[in-house]
Amino acid sequence: MLLPPDAAARKRGKPEGEDAVTAFLVKETNSSGFLKEKNIDKSLSPASLTKIMTCMLAIESGRLDDVVTIPLVATKVEPTRAGFKPGDRFTLRDLVKAAMVHSCNDAAFAIAVHLGGSLKGFVAKMNARARALSMTHTVFTNPAGYDCGPYAGNRSTARDLMKLTEQAIRYSEFNKIAKLDRVVFRELKTGRRYALGTHNKLLGRYRYSVGIKTGYTSKAGPCLIARAKRGGKDMMVIMLHAKTNRWDLASSMFEQGFKPRANSTRHLRAKKKQIEEIRAAKIKKGHSAKSFSMAKSSKTDVVPVENSSTKELAHVPAEVVYARRAKALEALKQKVARQTAEREAAAKKEAGKRSDDQAGTQQMLDIRKPEGSLLRHSGLVSDI
Repeated sequence: MLLPPDAAARKRGKPEGEDAVTAFLVKETNSSGFLKEKNIDKSLSPASLTKIMTCMLAIESGRLDDVVTIPLVATKVEPTRAGFKPGDRFTLRDLVKAAMVHSCNDAAFAIAVHLGGSLKGFVAKMNARARALSMTHTVFTNPAGYDCGPYAGNRSTARDLMKLTEQAIRYSEFNKIAKLDRVVFRELKTGRRYALGTHNKLLGRYRYSVGIKTGYTSKAGPCLIARAKRGGKDMMVIMLHAKTNRWDLASSMFEQGFKPRANSTRHLRAKKKQIEEIRAAKIKKGHSAKSFSMAKSSKTDVVPVENSSTKELAHVPAEVVYARRAKALEALKQKVARQTAEREAAAKKEAGKRSDDQAGTQQMLDIRKPEGSLLRHSGLVSDI
């Protein structure tokens, strides 16, 4: 009988799961803290995760439509390669896709020579950008991620790689490319077609995955930076030197991260109390009883009180609710303020109208008094 990878590892007495990863980090992209971590400042080889910096610099250059001629040095690199020939021409955008999706080392070297003038010039740019991002434990020696031979020396940490990736995902072009499972492009002179697939198996296995980058060398072992989005949460997992099934472990880490936590429940209850206080104040001031409340619904949304009973939502992912509750709360505040202003304006208008009517009546009385006296004497009217 075949055993799952972790079960087989247990039987052989080998490390499994998180214990089989030298360094890892789990984080929500919109928070400052880490959900899980291990050896996040340990200096390790990042392998092809290096290409995130290479491709980010290409995007930041604003030159993705440049036509790049493949230099000889790019054709002599070790695999993984696309198989470009010296003198081939491609857009910089297509080379970025090849480097990110298929992890092509020849594409990474071609990007470097084109933007830096030389490998050395581009590596200097990489290290300068790392310093600007406070990647204090990172050193780059090549644009592809080699950690042996003449280009050996790339080092980084899980914490530094998180800083890098959080900067990279600020760019929509990076996000579009990072989640591709396949790219197709052509050499500009001959029309030769290249079709390259991703190494990121999470894109086919885990439905909330939105890509980013894999890496591997015999020294670095399997590495991964993965991103997933679910129910308003945006999570990232970084693994370095994983001696286990990184796809299953990353999926498990994401699922744990997407679960609501106790502090999220407390925050949700506070929001509920705040909305109910505004609702009560609105009814007290004479507004319609129709208001908003936190209620259980298919979309866990803010719904009219008449349509649902108020219930606890501890089981609902808090981030799904927060933004909607805050938006509804703000809209309710604005509506109350607007209606209050309208009532005050109407009251002032009515007061002004009464004042004008009284003045007009008095003016008519003053004008008609003599005539009224004559009419009274004639017996036609009793008073005016």
